[in-house]
Amino acid sequence: MSEGRVERRLAAIMAADVAGYSRLMGAEEEGTLAALRSIRRELSDPKIAEHRGRIVKTTGDGLLIEFASVVDAVRCAVEVQQAMAERNADASANKRVEFRIGINLGDIIIEDGDIFGDGVNIAARLEALAEPGGICVSRVVRDQVRDKLDFDFEDIGEQQFKNIARSVRVYSIGPRASGPHAAETQAVQPALALPEKPSIAVLPFQNMSGDPEQEYFADGMVEEIITALSRIPWLFVIARNSTFIYKGQPIDVKRVGGELGVRYVLEGSVRRGGGRIRITAQLIDAGTGAHLWADRFDGSLEDVFDLQDQVATSVAGAIEPTLQVAETVRAANRPTNDLTAHDLYLRANALVFSRSRQIREAMDLLDQAIARDPHHGPALALAGLCSFLSCLDGKTDDWHAEVRKSAEFARRALRAAENDPTTLANAAITLAYSGEDIDAMMAFVDRALVITPSSARAWHAKALLSLWAGQTVLANEHEEASLRLSPRVRTGWALHLFGAAHLIERRFDEAVPHLRLAIEEEPGFTEPYRLLASCYAHLGRLDDARAIVERLRGFTPLVVPPNIPYRNDAHREVFFAGLRLAIGEAT
Repeated sequence: MSEGRVERRLAAIMAADVAGYSRLMGAEEEGTLAALRSIRRELSDPKIAEHRGRIVKTTGDGLLIEFASVVDAVRCAVEVQQAMAERNADASANKRVEFRIGINLGDIIIEDGDIFGDGVNIAARLEALAEPGGICVSRVVRDQVRDKLDFDFEDIGEQQFKNIARSVRVYSIGPRASGPHAAETQAVQPALALPEKPSIAVLPFQNMSGDPEQEYFADGMVEEIITALSRIPWLFVIARNSTFIYKGQPIDVKRVGGELGVRYVLEGSVRRGGGRIRITAQLIDAGTGAHLWADRFDGSLEDVFDLQDQVATSVAGAIEPTLQVAETVRAANRPTNDLTAHDLYLRANALVFSRSRQIREAMDLLDQAIARDPHHGPALALAGLCSFLSCLDGKTDDWHAEVRKSAEFARRALRAAENDPTTLANAAITLAYSGEDIDAMMAFVDRALVITPSSARAWHAKALLSLWAGQTVLANEHEEASLRLSPRVRTGWALHLFGAAHLIERRFDEAVPHLRLAIEEEPGFTEPYRLLASCYAHLGRLDDARAIVERLRGFTPLVVPPNIPYRNDAHREVFFAGLRLAIGEAT
C-alpha cells in the first residue's frame, strides 16, 4: 500500500464477548480462563476457520472477526451459539459461559492487520445489545441473508448508537437450544407481558462501602425511590418485594426486564467515605440495554433520613421527564393505525414543548386523542393549554372566544382526571389565565404536589401562579425548585419567569439578561419579547425596544394582548406602560 493511501473493503464483521465476564472472573478466575481456552480450542476457533473467518484481535473476554461472506458470518454465529447452549445445558446458572454476538456488513479500513470504521463500531454496538446466548444483526445483514438462511429474525426497532451519526435498524436471531434440557431451558421464566403504562423496576442498590452496616441505608434509599416513583400516576412501579429477590445477584437488565415485565430498570450504588456518602443511579431501557439517564448525589450522613428523602425526590423528578421523552419517541415510531389516545397525547406534548412550538399540529393530535377517549384528562388539559398559548401568541381570530374555549377544556380535564398531577398543573395555569381565582387554582397545584412532590411541572405551575398573584419572591423559589428537579427541561419558561418577576419589581437591568436568554432558548415563545421590549423602554433604550417589537411582529400581529393575568394593578401598569412606550417609538 502506497504511503498516505487508505485500504478499504466491504466485509462482514462479527463482534463477540462473554456475558458477565467480570462476575465469572471474580468468582473463579483460573477456572474461567481455563474454560474460555477450552471453548476457543474446541469450538469457536474451529467454527470461525470452517466458515472462512479471520480473527482480527482478541481481548480478555471478546473477539473481533472479519468474514468475506455475510452468510458465512451468520451461519458461524448461529452454530457457535447452538453449540454453547448444549455445553451449558448441565452447568449451573452461575457457571455458564454465554456469548453475545453482533454482526454488521459495512465498509472497513485495514491498517497493520487491524480493522476500523463505522462498520466495526456498529458491530460492537450490536453485540452490546444482544442477550446472553443471542445474536443481533443490522438490517443490511438481515436483508442479505433472509432468503438464503432459514432463521427467524425479530425486529427490535431503530437504535441510536453512541458516536454513530445515523440510527440503525436492529434484528435479533434467538439462540436455538438443543439437547436433553433444551425444552426445559426454554420454558423457564417466560417474559411477562408489558403493562399498558410505562413500567419500571428499581433494583437493590449495591453497597460499595465494604461496610455491611451500610446495607440498611442502601435498602432504605431504594424504598424511598420506589415510594417517590409510585406517586407518578402514569407510571407502573414494581413493588419492593419483587425487586429485592435480585439482591446480591449479578444483574442482566434485559433478563430482569423480561422476568418482571417492565420496560425500564433503575439501578445504582451507594459508597461511603468518612461522614460523606455518594449515591449513583442510572436508568436503563430493559429492552435494548440503552442508558437513558444517569446522575450522582453527594451528601452528609448527619441526617440520613433527610438525605434519603432529598435523593428520592431528585431521582423521581429527573426520571419523569426522561421517561416522557422515551415514551414520546416510542409513540412516534408506532404505526399511525395503532395509536392510542395516550400515544397521541405524547406526540402532541412533544410538539407543544418543542422550540418551534407547533400548537396547531398539536391540537390536531389532541382532537384525535379526545375523540378516541373523551375522558383522557392529560389530553384535555393540554388542549386547554394549547388554546391558552394560542391566545398568548396571538394565533387566534377571536381572543376572548379562545380564552373561553381553553377554560372549558381545563374544566373537562379536572372532571376526568382530578388526581393526575400534570392535569392539575396544566388546568390550573389555563383557568388562572382565563380569570379564575388564583387561590383556588393554587389549591389544585398544591394537590398535585401532595400526590407527586417531585413533579417539576407542578412546581413550575406554582411559580407561575405566584408570579401572577404578585408574590415574586415565592415565584422565584418555586421555579428554582422546578429547575432542581428538571434542570434541562423548559429553561426558556423559567428564564421568562425570572425576568418577569424582576420587571414587575422595576429591576429592569436584572430582568434584561434573563429575558434575552429566554428568547435564545425558545425563540418562538412570544411573551419574553413583550417583557424585554417593556424593560428596554423603561431603561430609555428605545432603539432596542423598537427592534424587539419588530422581531415580535415577525411572530404575531398581537404585540399588546387584550389582557394579562397579573392580579396586581401596579404590576400590570409597569408592564403595559413600558410596552406602550416601545410601540410608540416603533410606529
